[in-house]
Amino acid sequence: MAKINRAVMINGEKRWIRANTEQEYCDKLLKLTGANQQEPTQKHLFPNYALNWFDVYSKPNIESVTAITYQRQIKKYLIPAFEGMAVEDITTDEVQCLFNSMNTAKATKDKVKIVLNQILDAAVEDNLLTKNPLKSKRLKITGKESKTTQPYTVEQMRYLVQHIDDVKQLQDRAYLALQALHPMRLEEVLGLKWADIDMDNGAIYICRAVTHPDRNRPEIKATKTERSNRNLGLVQLAAQYLIPGEPEEFVLGGAKPLSYQQVKRLCERIQKDTGFDDKVTPIRFRCTVLTDLYENTHDIKLVQAAAGHTSSAMTLKHYVKGRQDILQATASIES
Repeated sequence: MAKINRAVMINGEKRWIRANTEQEYCDKLLKLTGANQQEPTQKHLFPNYALNWFDVYSKPNIESVTAITYQRQIKKYLIPAFEGMAVEDITTDEVQCLFNSMNTAKATKDKVKIVLNQILDAAVEDNLLTKNPLKSKRLKITGKESKTTQPYTVEQMRYLVQHIDDVKQLQDRAYLALQALHPMRLEEVLGLKWADIDMDNGAIYICRAVTHPDRNRPEIKATKTERSNRNLGLVQLAAQYLIPGEPEEFVLGGAKPLSYQQVKRLCERIQKDTGFDDKVTPIRFRCTVLTDLYENTHDIKLVQAAAGHTSSAMTLKHYVKGRQDILQATASIES
């Protein structure tokens, strides 16, 4: 027979509780009143969590160009992959399925991984996950290799240089002379002011850059890295196409730098005016100049300094392209 037999009123109804111990009595009482039922934990939908992370922790603390790249990864890849899912429910399986479904180059997958890793690290810190699924050794991220930028041929460069005078607009000539004959990034060329070009001593001082975070609104900022602040020799052939303006005016654009669309149209005009057989592309000029500089000096440290890179490995991997083919290489060995 139960040692405890008590009547209690629950929601206006008399209920009897029978128990052998006080603890059993308390447990039954709590069960009847529903007090021991925990409220279901509210989960965090991934899209909301990811966008909040971006707005609060990421966007205010990174370069605007990087912020746009991060936002693109979130909206184009991450939210569609985890739409309707809670952060707490994301496992290594879901992450692997995301990368398996991406029919892109591995470089694109790596960009997505960088953003997702930061979001999931935040989730671990917020105790929503016990560990970051991206840290799993099972995870495999593969993909097509990105196409490398190929330099223009020697013949193409000679053609362009020989036809600079055919370019109709003075500003277009100045751009071609600067971009095609010096190892500068496009944003560095656009950031040049007349005060940065020393015609007397034949030097170009690179100390700022102009980027296009949303394509058509130029943003004036510091150079990409500390190493990017550098001095370059001014090619005398280029000097004749530079007509100095006011020291604080931009070499290209005057009072304000050129926009992305203006640069695009400028390149199209140069191709049309010169009758060039290929697209005029800023990044290919930089790759070409650095390749030729290495071919003629074989001094990677010199080329690295000219490029404004933090390491020579970056210079060799992305910008110095050999011009010799396999037959020429064999002939060199034989000789």
